[in-house]
Amino acid sequence: MAGSHSNDMVVVRKEGLYCVPGDFYIDPWRPVPRAVITHAHGDHARVGHGHYLAADAGVNILKSRLGQDIHIDGLAYGRSVQHNGVAISLHPAGHVLGSAQVRIEHRGEVWVASGDYKVEPDRTCAPFEAVRCDTFITESTFGLPIYRWQAQQSIFDDINAWWRSNAAAGRCSVVFAYSFGKAQRILSGLDPSIGAIVCHGSAEPLNRVYRASGVALPPTCLVTDIDKAALRSAIVIAPPSAGGSTWMRRFGDYSDAFASGWMLLRGARRRRGVDRGFVLSDHADWPGLMTAIAATGAPRVIVTHGSIPTMVRYLRGIGLDASGFDTEYGDDEADERAAEAAAAAPVADTVAAVDPAAPAAAGAGDA
Repeated sequence: MAGSHSNDMVVVRKEGLYCVPGDFYIDPWRPVPRAVITHAHGDHARVGHGHYLAADAGVNILKSRLGQDIHIDGLAYGRSVQHNGVAISLHPAGHVLGSAQVRIEHRGEVWVASGDYKVEPDRTCAPFEAVRCDTFITESTFGLPIYRWQAQQSIFDDINAWWRSNAAAGRCSVVFAYSFGKAQRILSGLDPSIGAIVCHGSAEPLNRVYRASGVALPPTCLVTDIDKAALRSAIVIAPPSAGGSTWMRRFGDYSDAFASGWMLLRGARRRRGVDRGFVLSDHADWPGLMTAIAATGAPRVIVTHGSIPTMVRYLRGIGLDASGFDTEYGDDEADERAAEAAAAAPVADTVAAVDPAAPAAAGAGDA
């Protein structure tokens, strides 16, 4: 579903989203000379670009994932720089540490590319900031009216209660969560008085970057740093790629859970084969998406990766000039599976089984 007009400031090229007057790309999926990066998930931040620009808070995360030798400049949130007559500024997206929306202004016209975002604040990153603009490029990962998240503290309470119950029974608790972003968010909500907190080797280096950035996380350790007896009351944060691996054998008779927004769907937990599913997402739900779009005041909205047709149809129904961009962005699950060389099948395809037309009207009054 093409969303381009002949004089658009941002268009889709084979390399990615291209700012025409600025001659740079936003989260390009093929190597380009100049890239502005919204955040360090692998579908948005890739190797091979000549120069990277990202929010200050995301620079060390990008280096940890793409290599220390990348040519990158950090930009403080809200500070503006000029490039080829285009003013560029980065604003918090509330997705993960260092995530940003890209505001670009040229000859009085303002566009904002959101990257990925959520509107509920959390302890691990700067909260989402609505940015007024003429055109807003929004994600739609959970862009169906059925997606409505509970307050994150209630999810943290559920995780801690589950862990406490397992620990009392002498059973290790294992939460499968993606190593960048989700793992640290869960850590921020854990009660360390229950027992030891063990992190997989893919998450622990990122924990260090978060702590160095001033994010408060409870003490964690690697599985090699803890004795077998202490494991029986511990909680383990591991990537989904660890499930079924020999690494899991050391935990004995453990209880496992998966933390993802997809856990809201019937059948997703069953396909994952875990004991519990905790509905916790770093993306906006349907009300969050609608709130964010309204707060921009943008009369034009371009929808990317996710439930594009549903959101476009709904936004047109409320009077906005809405269309979609076809991109190569995925979801965080696809990104982290690639980053961790996991072979597990995605649960995102379960969205295709949902008929969006029926609940759209029901959700309209809540937008």
